[in-house]
Amino acid sequence: MDRFVRELQVRWSDLDPNVHLRHSVYYDWGAFCRIEFLNGCGLTPAVMAGLSIGPILFREEALFKREIRLGDKVTIDLTLVKARADFSRWSIRHEIVKNDDTVAAIVTVDGAWLNTTKRKIAIAPQQVADVFNQIPKHETFVWED
Repeated sequence: MDRFVRELQVRWSDLDPNVHLRHSVYYDWGAFCRIEFLNGCGLTPAVMAGLSIGPILFREEALFKREIRLGDKVTIDLTLVKARADFSRWSIRHEIVKNDDTVAAIVTVDGAWLNTTKRKIAIAPQQVADVFNQIPKHETFVWED
């Protein structure tokens, strides 16, 4: 897969008193994009529940570059920045672009897989690893030990 991009909609309720996007919306959009990708690859919440596995985040960080306002055309993408070979730990980067050419924010998350029965960090089952291997790799992508 070369790129995974989703169009977003700026709603009135997404705005703060300065009439630009609230900071927490950027994180919500990142979660939306990741779940859209997983669902599109067949890794739905029901499938994850059947595998007793779920994603967890250790870190979520946004770099705000340009404000987003009501009426802006906004997209978000998803790339894998780093991962262990078994995909037990990983980092995903989202670039949020407005009006086709202006990077408004970069959201980065570091995560892992949680065994939802044992409530412990787990190695990704093969089905999960196969889906994560389909995530487009960022130009700076590295495999970690």
